[in-house]
Amino acid sequence: MAIRNIVKLGDDILTKKCRHVDDINEKIITLLDDMHETLIEADGVGLAAPQVGILKRIAIIDTGLDFIELINPEILSASGEQTGLEGCLSYPGKFGEVTRPMVVTVKAQNRRGEWYEYTGEGLTARALCHEIEHLDGHMFIEKVTRWSDEMDSEE
Repeated sequence: MAIRNIVKLGDDILTKKCRHVDDINEKIITLLDDMHETLIEADGVGLAAPQVGILKRIAIIDTGLDFIELINPEILSASGEQTGLEGCLSYPGKFGEVTRPMVVTVKAQNRRGEWYEYTGEGLTARALCHEIEHLDGHMFIEKVTRWSDEMDSEE
C-alpha cells in the first residue's frame, strides 16, 4: 500500500466525468488499498479516485463507524434533508454549508465485483453524495450556500 498525492482544486481532473470500471483486477484492488491508506493519512471521511488522479468510478468512505468501498456507484434513492458544514480534501481548510439528503441508498460493486445496496444516514449520506459527485466531475463548492472558518463535519 502507498499514500497517494491528493489532487487540489484547480486541477482539471476534478472536473471530468469518471469512466465505468469494467474489470476489477489487482490494479483496482491496489488503488482501493492505497486510497484507504491515503484517507487515513489525510484524516478525511471520503476519497474519490479522481482526487488521486484516476478517472475511474471508485470511491471510499470511512466515517469511523462505517467503511464503504464503492465501485461504479449510483444513487438509487434519497430522502429527507440535512444542512451542515462540509469540506473536501481537494480544497483543504475550506468549509461551506451544504444541504444534502438525510438518507441515501446506493448501488455499487465491492472489490470482488459483487453488486450490493447500502443505505447511509446523516454523515454517511452526506459523504455518499459528496464522493459520487466527484465521480461526475463536480465538487461541493458548487452547492455551498455559506462559507465558514469553522468545521462541523468534513469529507
